[in-house]
Amino acid sequence: MTGYDPTAYGAAIADVYDDLYRDDAMATAAAVRCLRDLAGGGAVLELGIGTGRLALPLAAAGVRVHGVDASREMLDRLAAKPGGSDIDVTMADFSSFEVPGRFALAILAFNTIFALPDQDAQVRCFECVAAHLEPGGCFVVETFVPHPARFSEGQSVRLRTMTPERVALEVARIDPVTQFMYTTQVDLRDDGMHLYAANHRYAWPAELDLMARIAGLRLENRWQDWDQVAFSATSQFHVSLYRKPGGGAAGGF
Repeated sequence: MTGYDPTAYGAAIADVYDDLYRDDAMATAAAVRCLRDLAGGGAVLELGIGTGRLALPLAAAGVRVHGVDASREMLDRLAAKPGGSDIDVTMADFSSFEVPGRFALAILAFNTIFALPDQDAQVRCFECVAAHLEPGGCFVVETFVPHPARFSEGQSVRLRTMTPERVALEVARIDPVTQFMYTTQVDLRDDGMHLYAANHRYAWPAELDLMARIAGLRLENRWQDWDQVAFSATSQFHVSLYRKPGGGAAGGF
């Protein structure tokens, strides 16, 4: 995609991100438990750390976290939160970064791999992560499972939130040739309408598996959620665990 700016999304949405994507507390808790166990006491690298939804509770549980994000605005939000300034961060495009040390676990959650604009950038991300993992370390990727059938003539409108004070919609269109989904979040409130672009270059699980193999990683497990429910043909999301050869397992899985 021409004109790709890795900083644009965070700059536009940082001040409302936590409210717009307020996550279910039980799902976040399950993710933190799973990731803490996978880290096995080792250091964690989170790509797209954002405002710290996962990093802050992991750090509070005693896990050493290093975050990467391209958005100064998102990192400022993280630093302003209790404990946020104690987390080491690197401001960089997560398809091409270098941070000190090696990690037992790398995380790329909440569809963030799809924020990269094309397949080449996504492959580079896998390769960069592999270079930063310890032998035996693992890379956990959480994304939605693409479902083009939900689109009518390449377009879709989905209700995200509806309360007496607020209606939030996701308006999207897809290009099945490039596997690109152009998305705008429409947030309607008493103070007016707000629009937030959130585009994705989507990929199927099998394509992500091939990217991992190119980077020297292998799929070890795949679940449909952080509670490790078995992935199936009807799963709408997946949490995929890729392992770097060598060493012992990073956690208890």
